[in-house]
Amino acid sequence: MQFESSTADQVIARLHACRDHFARGTTRSYKARQSALKALRSAIKKHEEALLTAMYTDMRKPRFEAYLGDVGLVYSEIDHTLAQLKGWMRPERPSTPLSLQVASSEVRSEPLGVVLIIAPWNYPALLVFSPLIGAIAAGNCAVVKPSNEAPATAAVIETILAEVFAPDHVLVVQGAGRDVGPKLIEPFRFDHIFFTGSPRVGRLIMALAAPHLTPVTLELGGKSPAIVDRTADVERAAQRIVWSRYFNAGQTCIATDHVLVHAEVMEPFLQAVAKYIERFYGTDPKASPHFARLVNDKRFEAVRAFLNDGQILIGGENDASERYIAPTVLTDVPLDAPVMQEEIFGPVLPVIPWTTREEVLEIVARNSHPLATYVFSNDRKAQRFFTAQIAFGGGCINHCLLQFGNPEMTFGGVGNSGMGRYHGKATFDLFSHHKGIVHASTLIEPGVQYPPYSSWKERILRFVLR
Repeated sequence: MQFESSTADQVIARLHACRDHFARGTTRSYKARQSALKALRSAIKKHEEALLTAMYTDMRKPRFEAYLGDVGLVYSEIDHTLAQLKGWMRPERPSTPLSLQVASSEVRSEPLGVVLIIAPWNYPALLVFSPLIGAIAAGNCAVVKPSNEAPATAAVIETILAEVFAPDHVLVVQGAGRDVGPKLIEPFRFDHIFFTGSPRVGRLIMALAAPHLTPVTLELGGKSPAIVDRTADVERAAQRIVWSRYFNAGQTCIATDHVLVHAEVMEPFLQAVAKYIERFYGTDPKASPHFARLVNDKRFEAVRAFLNDGQILIGGENDASERYIAPTVLTDVPLDAPVMQEEIFGPVLPVIPWTTREEVLEIVARNSHPLATYVFSNDRKAQRFFTAQIAFGGGCINHCLLQFGNPEMTFGGVGNSGMGRYHGKATFDLFSHHKGIVHASTLIEPGVQYPPYSSWKERILRFVLR
């Protein structure tokens, strides 16, 4: 559905059609959920080439990165969900305390209803399909808003979803402008809203959801540090940090935003970074087929402005006509510079020296609660210190980005980097209501709870609730 060409009444009618579809109960059975997920996988496979081409059109995303970061992870998520779905749907059987006997207890996972998924542009396929997989697995209907900043990819996504789902099961809403969200959320009570994007827009989504008491999941971002201490394998740390920072031209919410390097290993680290940038992208990254572009002119100008916030040690070349900024390393960066106050979301990497652990904590605290933190150290005590002392969504020790790729492990932010967790069963649980039910026997009636009360009833009460 193209939002701009639809009247408010038409939009509301389509949303209520989703509600009616859910009420008919056709999305609830295991077979319906399984069939939908299998059909979604087949449709993505059918249009895989079109998806990869669209992501190249939108942001010159290299084919390998598009498959790894958007398509392959979706296949993995669907396969994992299909393998586990029957077990996830099975009611849990918690124990029943003595105070509730004679009875048994169960917790049923039931679908919420109609959920809204608002996706960003940086991983335009993954961040539509990944939450949608969990929503469908949980038995819901969904309204999906792809990013208008990646229009070619959004068009292919709509084609895929239209082949698999009736529009009252999964409705795709296309459109640009700030009024799309309000005109969807204000007149209609969604049963859950899943948003991936900036903290600024996340706050607006929460405000729109509040009058309906609609729960929200916010997958945001932040300034995710990599910490390199003097015991680290500097060569390996540089290799993995370079990959993390410049993958998708730095437009990754869990990318290394900046590196805090112990002063004793600063020089060898910078030398290794230069080596791996050249190894990955050649002497002229602009000519490399393995390096993406920034998504739009606004993003290009914002990232280019960061080039003035430190000494350019590597890179710095840029071309507005291609939205190209070379893989860049900044040194001598003031901690109050804009590049150290805003999420960079581009191929610019500040490298900052430190000498004490407390200094690291102070720098990280300037932008608290990052979505990710990466600790490079061969000292177990240092690993435990940094991962315990810093509040962050998730991360790695001696690597980057890998935490997103495990469907058995939840993913999400904390504080400024978001709320709510998903992936695998966590996504299924996110889009489910867990209904607790006690089955009481009618064959025996202890009667202790009923008036009139007595001292012997109180003694029994104290015994069973001790």
